[in-house]
Amino acid sequence: MRQALVLNASYEPLSTVPLRRAVVLVIQHKAVVEHAHPGLRVRAAAVDLPVPQVIRLRRFVRVPFRQRAPWSRRGVLVRDGHRCAYCGRRATTVDHVLPRSQGGGDSWLNTVAACAEDNNRKANRTPSQAGMRLLVKPFEPTPADALLLALGTAEARLELPDWLRPSATAAAS
Repeated sequence: MRQALVLNASYEPLSTVPLRRAVVLVIQHKAVVEHAHPGLRVRAAAVDLPVPQVIRLRRFVRVPFRQRAPWSRRGVLVRDGHRCAYCGRRATTVDHVLPRSQGGGDSWLNTVAACAEDNNRKANRTPSQAGMRLLVKPFEPTPADALLLALGTAEARLELPDWLRPSATAAAS
């Protein structure tokens, strides 16, 4: 199911919502479409509007300040584009760079996406102990970047306007 990014009235990313919810917010005049999927439209008896990819709330919503994006296995896979940090193939698991048995924890900087084969080969060792090299360095996305990465594939993010794309630090890693 497609997701739409919700921006606050101040253009600050708030969350992602299912496409249906985004359309309802626009129809109820609670939000406006900032960016739409090219060539796609929602049509009904009294409605004809572009399929929203990014919507902006008309009224400012006060939210508690989030300094850090919450860590999750799904977040690590999305951050790394479902690509193995050791070989570049499709990743289905999350690997701890410093294994938990050696004091490593669940954090953005200690976990990378990995294919099952490389995860098993590395086992309970650090990459240097296993003779493996990381192709990408793990990084901690900002909460805003985490929301944009959650939008899906790289192709979907390329359709976004330049001002909405993840920051250079997230894209370069």
